Amino acid sequence: MSLTAPVRAQPATPAPVPDEIPVALLVDLWTGQQLYAREPHRRFVPASVTKVMTAYTAFKLVGEGKLKLDRHFLYTQALEDEWYAEGSNMFLRAGERPTIGQLLLGITTVSGNDASMAIAEAATGSTGAWLDLMNENAAALGMNDSHFGSPNGYPDGGKTYTTADDLVKLGQAVTQDYPALFHRFFGHRRLKWGDITQANHDPITGQVEGGDGLKTGYTSEAGYTLIGTAARGGRRLIVVLAGSPTARMRDAAGRNLIDWGFREFSPTRLFAAGSEMGRAQVQDGTKRSVGLALDKDFAAALPADPASKMGLTISYRGPVEAPIAKGDTVARLQLRNANGTVVVDAPLLATEAVPKAGLLRRIGNAFAKWFG
Repeated sequence: MSLTAPVRAQPATPAPVPDEIPVALLVDLWTGQQLYAREPHRRFVPASVTKVMTAYTAFKLVGEGKLKLDRHFLYTQALEDEWYAEGSNMFLRAGERPTIGQLLLGITTVSGNDASMAIAEAATGSTGAWLDLMNENAAALGMNDSHFGSPNGYPDGGKTYTTADDLVKLGQAVTQDYPALFHRFFGHRRLKWGDITQANHDPITGQVEGGDGLKTGYTSEAGYTLIGTAARGGRRLIVVLAGSPTARMRDAAGRNLIDWGFREFSPTRLFAAGSEMGRAQVQDGTKRSVGLALDKDFAAALPADPASKMGLTISYRGPVEAPIAKGDTVARLQLRNANGTVVVDAPLLATEAVPKAGLLRRIGNAFAKWFG
């Protein structure tokens, strides 16, 4: 089944991403829609962007009541010897007793390699146990092309890798699953620990309208990476960039791409939750078809200037075999652009139960199909 709606297939201006940046992705979390994508499934080394997963892992433990933000951790001499002034740092010293909350601020604000290792030991007793949690969480979020070999993204011989598509899933989980913790720990412009005050190098927070995170990264192997986010009017965008040759290019591209996404695309609710979108044919059921309805609003971020048409399609493998329970997902509603690419995809649920027909009814249905 195919329908069309008069919407513009392409934005009025091209995405402002320099050719030198090999990986770029911009997603509207309100619709789940990719507004721009360049190599979204290409694996790369995330460097300090890894710490977003460390923060998420801590958030999850806090949310489950397994980790307390006011709990103190004795920072050891072994940790100081290995991590003091090693790359980005909170500059923790042996004998200090930061809280879990302070360590999280050190991770999210100044990208503390030392704070990341400390929270791993504080929460689980060992780096290995913490990495197991990070990778379990990645798998649960559907980050199927990611693996974490360190809590802080320090070079580890290629054990840590991810993709832009996976990082968007992580960014969505951080901002949507734990909004109170996200707003408490991300988006700070500076951090003071002891006598040392440091600035946050995030180029999005406080530098674009609604910008409130998330994280930058750099190693000579990875180049300059970014996962950033901004919210305006209840709508949140996430941008991922990887492999930029310079920090200046990455930072400008991140800001420009977010502004472009808000400017060029307008969020639109096309159909309300509960709308019946059509019917699917049923095989061997007491009815020959079943109604299909949306369980949630169907929305899209459409280019602001209407100009051409996109296709709206109901897709399913059919006929759908009975029995079917009310509320079963039996089809998908898909909005496709002019190139046939799926832009937005949502499940369609059965509006009624369709029991399996008895033998005589199935024979009758078969004859009706052959001769009808």
